[in-house]
Amino acid sequence: MTENRFEQGMKTRRSVLGDPHVDRASASVTEFDDFFQRYITENVWGTVWTNPALSRRERSIITISLMAALGHEEELAMHLRATVNTGASRDDIREALMHVAIYAGIPAGNTAFRIAKQVFAELDHKKPDQGE
Repeated sequence: MTENRFEQGMKTRRSVLGDPHVDRASASVTEFDDFFQRYITENVWGTVWTNPALSRRERSIITISLMAALGHEEELAMHLRATVNTGASRDDIREALMHVAIYAGIPAGNTAFRIAKQVFAELDHKKPDQGE
């Protein structure tokens, strides 16, 4: 079962985050964090993200909101980039970040909007053959 969850998790992770990102992340795994990375793949991607109770779009919006509210800027940017694969629109993201600003505070919203603008500018200027 665990190997199946890992394989499903890796498939989902690649589908959401893109092959280039997952390849880079996989290449940096060491003996020290191998167990942790496997745990993430099996549980986050192989269990939570594969559960049909919510769509990938919904999970994407929730994850972006949580990363913004918690101040996890690197993860926020990563999940904003993933919206091209999850179906979450920029309107969805704007509304989610407005919720963050109200419920987690204006500074959290300010930071999240700044990061979203940077990520979307990068995505808008990226050529199709540049990959992730």
